[in-house]
Amino acid sequence: MSSDYSKELLRTGIIEAKSGSRDTARRYLDRAIYMAGSHDILSEAWFWMGEVLDDPAEKRKALENCLSHDLHHARARRALAILDGKLKTADVINPDKLPAPPTGAREAQADRFMCPKCGGRMAFSPDGSALVCDYCTRQHALGLGARDGAEKDFIVAMATMKGHGKPLQEQAFHCNGCGAEFILPPSQISANCAYCDSPHVVNLENAKDLLAPDVILPHAFDQKQATRLLINWVESHNIQPEKQVDLPRGLYLPLWTFDIGGEINYSGEMVQYEYNVFTGERERKVIKIEDNYPVMVNDLPLPASRKLSAVFMKLIPSFDLTRLKPYDPRFLASWLAEVYDVPMADASLDARSRAFKDIKRRMPHLLNGINILRASSAGIMIESFKLALLPVWMTELPFGGRDHLILINGQSGIVASDLPEKEDEDHGGLLGFLADLLGE
Repeated sequence: MSSDYSKELLRTGIIEAKSGSRDTARRYLDRAIYMAGSHDILSEAWFWMGEVLDDPAEKRKALENCLSHDLHHARARRALAILDGKLKTADVINPDKLPAPPTGAREAQADRFMCPKCGGRMAFSPDGSALVCDYCTRQHALGLGARDGAEKDFIVAMATMKGHGKPLQEQAFHCNGCGAEFILPPSQISANCAYCDSPHVVNLENAKDLLAPDVILPHAFDQKQATRLLINWVESHNIQPEKQVDLPRGLYLPLWTFDIGGEINYSGEMVQYEYNVFTGERERKVIKIEDNYPVMVNDLPLPASRKLSAVFMKLIPSFDLTRLKPYDPRFLASWLAEVYDVPMADASLDARSRAFKDIKRRMPHLLNGINILRASSAGIMIESFKLALLPVWMTELPFGGRDHLILINGQSGIVASDLPEKEDEDHGGLLGFLADLLGE
């Protein structure tokens, strides 16, 4: 009875708050909090109390009380982020009515990397930790600190266009070296000027609709070593290329990682056997179970680009993500890098689904043989995320009448391809023309 009364008080308080009667709303909400007996009512009442309070300290206390009853209360987390200055009210959008993407070329800002001594082009050296000038060989060391553990708040990002956006336009650059204007495809965030060859990296921090990378795994070896790894892989799989193979090209591919929490509500049954003292026999009993199973998934990885995702997915487990570095655009100097074309919002749905399916599959074993009859993913929440750039070397292998994609892990040297396993073992041969390039 008191539960129904507290719900009615809450409903009336919300109506008064929406109509602008803040004092009246506070009285109803205060009474609803006093009468409430459930976490759901308490969290909602405290959230609306925060909406009608003017004092920032009191508003913060109300929002924190809301989150103490429901840690995943999205509107409270968003309001607290605005209060903390992490989110601007002007940046908040309605995800059900996303603004139309702008037309024409997007004006983009880019960082340019040239040697301060001679003005030559600088590039990141994969066998070290510095930018190296192509002309005077002067080095500028990069501070390779420890992995940055800070991740972006999912609720905050989803409240803005950045959580839903993907590159739909060409990007127009103004070269600070020669003054030329050039166009970068929407799928790339780094390029060299077509005229003076100076390297540029897009500054996504100021972009309204795209998220900037958070972390990066720097390339660990150069093209010569990548070519050697390719030759070894081709020889070990007894493949005879049908025409000349292009040298591997170094680039960075984007990757989403998600931290997932919450719980899976499930119903199931468990069989128990009890000894009947009257009959002297063991009797089979089926026990019905209704419970929740906690979900804690850290850094679930998903490709952020569709183009190479099938082969890239095979390669992801071979990366040591504990060695991620805080993103620095200098790592991309003279290296190609792709921007994501899978929006974070879309990727989060896939991550949530994958986590649910994996845990549901393992639940009978984790719960000592309980037969799961029903499981709900309603309680699963994305808590935070990162956008990482991972190093790969890419080429195509002409074989079997078409070009097959080959990706080499730029950190560990592991090779992945789209070749079926049975084809990998049917042909023989060497890549002698590539070996010549290595001087072997």
